[in-house]
Amino acid sequence: MIAVFRACRKRLAPVLEPVLAPILGLAALALVAACQPSGLGGGPSINASKPVPVALLVPHGSGTPGDEVVARSLENAARLAISDLKGVQIDLRVYNTAGNPDIAAKVAAEAASDGAKIILGPLYAQSANAAGLAVARRGINVLSFSNNTQIAGGNVFVLGPTFENTADRLARYAMAQGRSQVMIVHDPDVAGEAGRAAIASAVARSGGTVAATGSYELSQNGVVQAVPGLARKARDSGASAIFFTASTAGALPLLAQLLPENRVDPAEVKFIGLTRWDIPPSTLALPGLQGGWFALPDPGVSDRFERRYMAAYGEPAHPAAGLAYDGIAAIGALASQGRSDALTVSGLTQPSGFVGVNGVFRLRSDGTNERALAVAEIRDNQVTVIDPAPRSFGGAGF
Repeated sequence: MIAVFRACRKRLAPVLEPVLAPILGLAALALVAACQPSGLGGGPSINASKPVPVALLVPHGSGTPGDEVVARSLENAARLAISDLKGVQIDLRVYNTAGNPDIAAKVAAEAASDGAKIILGPLYAQSANAAGLAVARRGINVLSFSNNTQIAGGNVFVLGPTFENTADRLARYAMAQGRSQVMIVHDPDVAGEAGRAAIASAVARSGGTVAATGSYELSQNGVVQAVPGLARKARDSGASAIFFTASTAGALPLLAQLLPENRVDPAEVKFIGLTRWDIPPSTLALPGLQGGWFALPDPGVSDRFERRYMAAYGEPAHPAAGLAYDGIAAIGALASQGRSDALTVSGLTQPSGFVGVNGVFRLRSDGTNERALAVAEIRDNQVTVIDPAPRSFGGAGF
């Protein structure tokens, strides 16, 4: 149906996939991004009066226990979302990728031949990129569970929470509170560099200044050795905030301990985190993080989903499960409009967005996403929301 293509846009660099677990992992990418199909708004025509054929690609079959857990959780969440739809039927077919890009491409093509009008998944960036390429010429869009913005574009969208989205939310809030001089302290690896770039861009867009940057060798001794110099930079630069890329499973606990010991007072210089500081909950007890800020989805909304999932399946939802629910919810909302072009690029990127289990979100024409996030502060070893997540687009948090 789609026969005209633009040239493929770019090759990919390694970027994080932090949605998968509290411990952040790398996805080394060296594939060509999927081309943008043109034609019917960039997507297939559907018959909204009949069940909408949707392919769900999950990493079952890889032999890795973690992949089996997340695969089951993604499928469960998708089926839970289908049960919540009103007036729309989804014909869900599940395909296993084994977490392998080649298999992902093969099953994506198979799903297209089976009549799928849209693909939900896969989980990993390389696999999502491969799946997108495999079905681009058929004009089928891919709503991947990745958060890797390097694969976004053309017929591939990322549903996962991105560094850019989180950095924008926190930077805007920090600037509004007068924290306009920001020091960035980042891991020295690919993930840290991606986070540093996202923070720097967000600070600039928000009208602030990057007063200093600093890093360290990625080891306990490396952090210990680097902290005196980092503390000196923080003091000399006049930074009113320090934005960290480190995760709670990495250098963050040590930085939070040693920087105050080196005369960087968190009561005067606000500590801000690009990653979730409430996972694991024990992180909330770190003295150096008291008063620190981080972003998270609307706790009330996400807690309701987790309770419903537990009641339905008798086990906790994987952190990525909500993405599968969100994907089905978006597809259902669009199909309910009764339009044949509901699943084209123009439909998927409607400005009003969608309501998901982690709050409102919308897909952008460049394949990335915007998600509503709350700003939280750690007070007395607990999470306190100090700026609620917006409930619609155009609010103060966007």
